[in-house]
Amino acid sequence: MQRFSPQHKDRGFSLVELMVGIVVAMAAVIVVTQIFRVAEGQRRTTSGGDDAQTTGAIAISLLQRDLRQAGQGFSNQQMLDCQLRLGNGRTLSELVPVFINPAGIPAGDDDTDVLVISYGSGWGAPEGTLINSQPGAATYAMAATQPFQMGDRVIATPSARAANCILDLTSLAAAPVAPNVQVTLGTANVSGGALFNLGRTPRFVAYAVRSGQLTACDYLTQDCTSGDPANWSEVADGIVSLRAEYAKDTTMPRDLSVDGYDQTSPTTWCGWSRVVGLRLVVVARNRQPEKAAVTASAPGWAGSAPISFATSNPDWQLYRYKTFETTVPLRNVPGAGEPAFISCPP
Repeated sequence: MQRFSPQHKDRGFSLVELMVGIVVAMAAVIVVTQIFRVAEGQRRTTSGGDDAQTTGAIAISLLQRDLRQAGQGFSNQQMLDCQLRLGNGRTLSELVPVFINPAGIPAGDDDTDVLVISYGSGWGAPEGTLINSQPGAATYAMAATQPFQMGDRVIATPSARAANCILDLTSLAAAPVAPNVQVTLGTANVSGGALFNLGRTPRFVAYAVRSGQLTACDYLTQDCTSGDPANWSEVADGIVSLRAEYAKDTTMPRDLSVDGYDQTSPTTWCGWSRVVGLRLVVVARNRQPEKAAVTASAPGWAGSAPISFATSNPDWQLYRYKTFETTVPLRNVPGAGEPAFISCPP
């Protein structure tokens, strides 16, 4: 007998089935893409906010640290508001704890302020050490030599403040041998004056917002009168605004309490003695822009100086911002009961 096996036809997907499968797959891809897009937007917003929070906190912390020390070693009538020659060919136009927008330093980004903060690190008394006599052009006979060590930066002042007050920053040329202190650059006619010790690492540093970064320039090592980026070191990225105002005591006599805020820099040592603090704000921005506008208006703060980004960045509304505002008291201003300052007019 012959056996016959049934014939089977091999069948695949029809064109209609293929088209339906492609449509279903495309729909799945679209759904997955949308989910990924939403998740990525949330991630960008979260991480961008974290970036702004971190960099802003770093920036305000560094500024607060310097401001707490501002004026250390020279908040004295003999030195306050004097010109200071730094010994490197550069001159600090006014020796004060903090200066807002000083002349000679290029401005930062639009609608931002420049700060110059100065302080010493010495162990000497804030009123200086008496210079009994001047045996040589660069040698001072001191009432005490204990506050001075080799390498300290010092400033010698005469017994009476000159009308045109110009001082020199110099350093000890050798270890003190009582009663003498020898410096590398002497100041004439300072017998009866005082020698102020600013320590080995005094700071005269300028802060400015440049190209969306908080930058710093050290007067002792860089040329801060130049806007060359090589002279300005990055402190924090993503900082788009720095604004500041002096906190002033205008009471007669002084009581070291804040009576008002403004950006007007005093023009006399007496006026500087009434600056008892600094109000400032730092604005940080997230790194990546959003797809659509997320910020309707620029951040505000308690001060009168405006915060604006429209000129420097036309796409500023696509970013999120964090604002850090504080008022830092200047701890090294002369006390309210000091005779030289108590009757100082506003």
